[in-house]
Amino acid sequence: MAFDTHMRRGHPIVFSLIIFFSIIELAISAWLTSRFNAYQNYFSLAERDRTRFLLFTSIWTIVVSGAYMFFFFSLPNSTFSSVASHVVFLFLTWVFWTAGAASITAALGGGLNCNTQSVFVYCGQLNALEGFAWVIWILVTFAILVVLIRGIFASRRGDGMRGPLIA
Repeated sequence: MAFDTHMRRGHPIVFSLIIFFSIIELAISAWLTSRFNAYQNYFSLAERDRTRFLLFTSIWTIVVSGAYMFFFFSLPNSTFSSVASHVVFLFLTWVFWTAGAASITAALGGGLNCNTQSVFVYCGQLNALEGFAWVIWILVTFAILVVLIRGIFASRRGDGMRGPLIA
């Protein structure tokens, strides 16, 4: 089936992109967290706490997405490779990224113009933190939509949501 070929090719690509951008987000949020902890120069507690939440979310995404890629390749018929398992993981990850991206956007007032503001100490890094959070949110949204479509096809085929991502 053509959709299986797309899943075999697309799953590693999409998950690799999610992991790649999450590593970038991890680096930015870890650096900001270390600066905030060392110098206490955050603008507000909201800025500090939301940066920490994005640090957690990026670590969660890297670890669990890496595990799902491992199971997709090495144990394609396991529970972790099922449509239902992917939906649960991707939905939880989507909720984390939605909360993280929206909250950092709210804390920054929708984005910062680094040429005109002097309140935020790490303006460029905060803009990058916000931007990459939304990029990852888009990738996770795309992944969950594809997995849901795959789940519909699996249900119609008779496998149900517990069936494998690829037939």
